[in-house]
Amino acid sequence: MSTPRERLITEEDELSVTTKETSNHESDRLDSSNESDIEDKQLIEWIKSRRTIGNLQEPAPTHEQIRAAIDCAVTAPDHKKLRPWRFIISEGEARQQLGQALLEAAEAQAARAGETLSDKTRKKTANLPMRAPVIITVVTKMQEHKKVPPFEQMLSAGSAVQNLLLALMAQGFSSVWRTGLLCNEPAVKDYFDVAADDYVVAFIYTGTSPKPKPGRKPMDIEPLLRFES
Repeated sequence: MSTPRERLITEEDELSVTTKETSNHESDRLDSSNESDIEDKQLIEWIKSRRTIGNLQEPAPTHEQIRAAIDCAVTAPDHKKLRPWRFIISEGEARQQLGQALLEAAEAQAARAGETLSDKTRKKTANLPMRAPVIITVVTKMQEHKKVPPFEQMLSAGSAVQNLLLALMAQGFSSVWRTGLLCNEPAVKDYFDVAADDYVVAFIYTGTSPKPKPGRKPMDIEPLLRFES
């Protein structure tokens, strides 16, 4: 049986050990918190570094990398889980077929205006999809729903595109979000089997940029903000 003095020494030792453990745990938590803060800031700076890059070449994302990017795209806000978007990947000769659809659309547009395309414009239009090794076309697939109006579904598609751009960048690829006056012409919609009430919302040209990514000038966001309380 221990004496009072022995019990006191034991209790003091236990308290010392407990205090050290608590101090170590607290230090670990602070270190972890500081590391987390640094990682958060780095992630924010990385997101801010996204840039539109138009001059793209091989290597292009593989099918596995494209699937990974689209897996991120479909985490976009999607009220009632309607999945109001679809993704069509054009590569190789399919880009030439897309170019023909764009040319057909341009000719129809010119005809409505009583104009004729020059040979230069025809060639340029047909070659538009050749500016990148891969094009991911994002189209809407909107559905009737009493709680989800069409504009919400369109915004969801736009959110999916932004996720897609970031996911491609995370895998080391550059991209540009293109649309233009031809993207929702009947010839283009028919090519992608897009319904009359749906839209082509993005041609995501992606690949590798031969040049370093340019910096971005800081933007003053204060004129864009209004805090209310």
